[in-house]
Amino acid sequence: MPMWAWILVAVVLFGLINLGLLLYRLRMVRLAGTPVLLRALPAEAEEGWRHGAVHYTDDAIAYYQLTSIKLGPSVNLSRRRIDVGARRGPVGTEHEIMEPDAVIAEVIVGRRGQGGAYELAMAPAAMTAFQSWLEARAPRRARRRPAA
Repeated sequence: MPMWAWILVAVVLFGLINLGLLLYRLRMVRLAGTPVLLRALPAEAEEGWRHGAVHYTDDAIAYYQLTSIKLGPSVNLSRRRIDVGARRGPVGTEHEIMEPDAVIAEVIVGRRGQGGAYELAMAPAAMTAFQSWLEARAPRRARRRPAA
């Protein structure tokens, strides 16, 4: 078989593998998880939003970006380090990509300036569940200290 045919076969095979990974990711994100929009801060006004889903675990919240082919989470936020800041509703062109009753909360991971900052947009009931999940964590002083 000529070399160009092998190259064509490799390109088609590569495309099929990527399509398979994308379909797997879409299925996993849609089967379990809460639909959300997330963006890293700082961001320009009304820009940077990414559709996806979050999955809650005992120690973290895992965000899976809908359009990524990465098998693992796109962002992992430690439950111990999350603080929720100001809340707001959608403004301007954000109404085009999210429901009008969506709640947008600033989520700070770690200390300001040292960790990451995000905005998380979800339905009001999902935001209540997120807040309950956060409030159910053990208090900081009740946590075990690492052995010296």
